[in-house]
Amino acid sequence: MYADALHTAPAVPAQVSNAAWEEDMQRFAESDARQPPPKHGIVFVGSSSIRFWETLAQDFPGKPVINRGFGGSEVRDSTWYADRIVIPYAPRQVVLYAGDNDLNSGRTPEQVRDDVLAFVARVRRDLPEARISYLSIKPSPSRAQLLPAVIKANRLIKDALAPLPRVDFVDIYTPMLDASGKPRAELFRADRLHMTADGYAIWRKVVAPVLEQR
Repeated sequence: MYADALHTAPAVPAQVSNAAWEEDMQRFAESDARQPPPKHGIVFVGSSSIRFWETLAQDFPGKPVINRGFGGSEVRDSTWYADRIVIPYAPRQVVLYAGDNDLNSGRTPEQVRDDVLAFVARVRRDLPEARISYLSIKPSPSRAQLLPAVIKANRLIKDALAPLPRVDFVDIYTPMLDASGKPRAELFRADRLHMTADGYAIWRKVVAPVLEQR
């Protein structure tokens, strides 16, 4: 069922309007001009949780990782900008984190699932052999009211991606909970949204096994 959805999902859904992201795109282009990233690397794309992963290269030594996160973005934006921040690198793997901004802006869990499928379809169009890994939506304490929607969206996305070849659903939600099932406060900064080094340490441990070996 969901494999068929790849053929019916919009190739480029509506962009979430934010003129500031053009500055991010220009920053990426200037960085590429100064030091071209390796072809066939591993592109990390998505919202601020990716952008603020400043230790990405150190966390995965020997891996040709490329950080193309842009803060405040939603899944649809990574799809919209894929031709500028994913496809040109001809990556062997694409790691996407986005979804909580989407829910916070009013997208439903079903819409976020469909947006993720549209992203997969967009990447597949130009990179049919690339592995695509989706990191589940994290449990941010500042958005506790959204946790039921987060849980539902994660379940829907996991089920939708399960039958797709070379597509992973990576659960970073569960390891960020304490024994009582609540978000671990020490994993988040004072804003209770963005992560501390301890939060990224959990991500590193969970993500490492799914990165392509070459």
